[in-house]
Amino acid sequence: MSEKKQDDAAKSRNRKSQIAETVIWLLIVFGLLLIVLQGIGYLEVFALQGRAAIVALAVIAAALAAAALNSYWQGIRLKEALQRLADRQRRRPTNVTFDRVEDGERVSGSDEEDEVWEEKVKFSAVIEERQRLARELHDAVSQQLFAISMTATAVGRTIEKDWERAKRQVELIEEMAAVAQSEMRALLLHLRPVHLDGKNLGEALQVLVGELQQKTAMAINFVVEGEMTLDTQSEDHLFRIAQEAISNTLRHSKAQAMTIRLAGFGRQVRLTFIDDGVGFEVEERKHSSYGLLTMEERVHEMGGSLEIESSLGGGTTIDIWIPARTVE
Repeated sequence: MSEKKQDDAAKSRNRKSQIAETVIWLLIVFGLLLIVLQGIGYLEVFALQGRAAIVALAVIAAALAAAALNSYWQGIRLKEALQRLADRQRRRPTNVTFDRVEDGERVSGSDEEDEVWEEKVKFSAVIEERQRLARELHDAVSQQLFAISMTATAVGRTIEKDWERAKRQVELIEEMAAVAQSEMRALLLHLRPVHLDGKNLGEALQVLVGELQQKTAMAINFVVEGEMTLDTQSEDHLFRIAQEAISNTLRHSKAQAMTIRLAGFGRQVRLTFIDDGVGFEVEERKHSSYGLLTMEERVHEMGGSLEIESSLGGGTTIDIWIPARTVE
């Protein structure tokens, strides 16, 4: 079998694996949403009471744990694969030779190799993002479900002996279910497609904010000022940054309100996020938060700057400036 056929076979296996894993994660997410929505009284899908509720939550928690372990194993394999790719890239010749010239068009002898390399890099990025989502599901949602399961068990033991205590435990379950729902909503933001469906950045962000305003209690105000024409890559980057910023606010800030401002200033574009949440220590969080690091990388790739101002109890402001690289 030639090297090209081997690569095609590997790509086919990778695609099938991606589809299977995506279906599994979607089933888990769907199951979690049903449990959470029923737990807080929005849906009546099926009767989950007593031991049945505990068993159902335990099954989902076990599935999440298994998926997280699988993602951890994939992370190890990804790290090894990236190392092999890096070694191979270092061994590639730095100069590019052209084999022939036909009708004024130069044809590179390494085009096929470059295409294979780009495909592998894209695949690695997809796996890395999937691993991150798996970690988030395991660290956030599964912990909330475990706490709900343990509290539900306690309710069963105390409901006949101490009604007031059992009532407080039920209220605690409702609060934890609301937190789990918020975590799920924030994670689902990352599953939205990156393309903007023919809309410009301002229109796409308006749609995103409109959808969120119907699903969350936090007030979100979106303002567009000035005119701007960005290239597609910059719009995609800024849209992903907005998703990450909103997700972080929903999950961590406990904010009552958030303002998003998109403004054009001649050859520069400014995107600002302001919330009235609990705030955080900027230097400590910048080095430990994957989301903030990703936002910073995207901004630097566009040749812009990112500044974060936050203090405990004083809310957070994220201020982004990028050059308006217009389409000619």
